[in-house]
Amino acid sequence: MNRCPAKPRPARAWLYAATALTLWATSPGHAQVTRQFPPNALRGDLVVTTPPDVLMNGQPARLSPGARIHNDTNNALVLSASLSGQRWRVHYVCDPQGLVHQVWLLTEQEARQGLPGQRRNPPVCGARP
Repeated sequence: MNRCPAKPRPARAWLYAATALTLWATSPGHAQVTRQFPPNALRGDLVVTTPPDVLMNGQPARLSPGARIHNDTNNALVLSASLSGQRWRVHYVCDPQGLVHQVWLLTEQEARQGLPGQRRNPPVCGARP
């Protein structure tokens, strides 16, 4: 019975090195990732006043109970209270009850790009035409 640890074989070492290199090259820090927004997303300016109350494009609106606010770098979730009093350029989606349900804080590059089919003055969630 051999109790000595086996020496790594050269083929196995190359496999480990190739795997590490692949993981490093495909990590998010080394690639520019463009976020995909849903086709029904609207663009606007968000100001969180007193959560869940917000101003969307200068008009009063409300966040839904399960609202998700994604930050501008890695799509991590942000609490609405941490954004109080700040103005953000965002993409947002309304739920069927007319509440703001999903929000994406935009980077400067995303804010410069237009949304396909975007209207000049998008409706605010819950507003009736």
